[in-house]
Amino acid sequence: MSKRIRVALIFGGQSSEHGISCLTASSVLKSIDKERYDVHGVGISRTGRWTQVPLEVIEGYRIVDGEAPEVAEPTHDAVWMVGEDGCEVATRNGEELVDINGIDVAFALLHGPFGEDGTLQGMFEMMGIRYVGSGVTASAVGMDKHFMKVAFESAGLPVWPYVTATAHRLRHHREAVLDEANRLQYPLFVKPARGGSSIGIVRITEPEQLEAAIAEAQEFDPKLVIEQGFTGARELEVAVLGDPEHPDGCRASVLGEIRVQAEDGFYDYEAKYFDEDGAALDAPAHIDDDLAAEIQALAVRAFHAVDAEGLVRADFFVTDDGGVFINEVNTMPGFTEISMYPTLWQESGMTYPDLVGRLIDLALDRPVGLR
Repeated sequence: MSKRIRVALIFGGQSSEHGISCLTASSVLKSIDKERYDVHGVGISRTGRWTQVPLEVIEGYRIVDGEAPEVAEPTHDAVWMVGEDGCEVATRNGEELVDINGIDVAFALLHGPFGEDGTLQGMFEMMGIRYVGSGVTASAVGMDKHFMKVAFESAGLPVWPYVTATAHRLRHHREAVLDEANRLQYPLFVKPARGGSSIGIVRITEPEQLEAAIAEAQEFDPKLVIEQGFTGARELEVAVLGDPEHPDGCRASVLGEIRVQAEDGFYDYEAKYFDEDGAALDAPAHIDDDLAAEIQALAVRAFHAVDAEGLVRADFFVTDDGGVFINEVNTMPGFTEISMYPTLWQESGMTYPDLVGRLIDLALDRPVGLR
């Protein structure tokens, strides 16, 4: 038997999406080919401490009484090292390093800041370790809704009206920000610029609510994006997978549609992860072929607009008059077995275990360093 590929599943983290990351790690671990991969679990606690987590603990992660799992604060911290034979992760026990494991490829299943935003990817680059997904720049741009929209606009992609509210502008030019926001058509969505899973997003319907919404969203990020809301639009998603052999450099899946059950049409955190009746997910979406092809082509353009690698999920709105607008891309989308990204690839003919293997293969085939 050939030597198994050593894979580090990295999960948890300091963002508000910590629990979802743990659930994602559990899903990947349960489905990964154990005969091909030698898997090591590396968790990051909410306080930022690294720890090697036994596989049986990861497999047991699940939602209990509405609460997502967490990485326990470690008794002994994990450390990363560059050894003679490549990257290693070990546990520090006093003056000694124990449980030393070589790593061939890192699969970071982190969502949000300090994991999906280029910070962890920069560490991997400096240590010369291959990793799944986008590089430093693409991860950072894909995490920041402001710069993401700038990249989309530069690439000629259709973007809905928005206002960027940095901490500096809100401190020194607040009235200008409020004036710009109130020129948009209500309802508005006030969003943390570098967040995910709809955490911290506030939907408002009148100007009197704007100040309170800004304060609430700034609890998660000092930088905000204020977007003009859609009324009655369809929300469609496409999974994009890197493919160096394809003329486009990537492939787009069939489309999926999210049909939110709430009257205000807001697909919030509770609806995404905890309310079974919060939204209906149609995969594939009921949409005509020409419109599907248009959105798939835009998803491929969005992948390249942010210089992504490996995978993205691209999200779109389609208005009543047939207009198509890109909302965002996610460089590490939800990746549990029932999440939209793997579901769309299953509907496109690729199983969840095969998708996991394909992403690892892409990481192993990609050169380290500038490319």
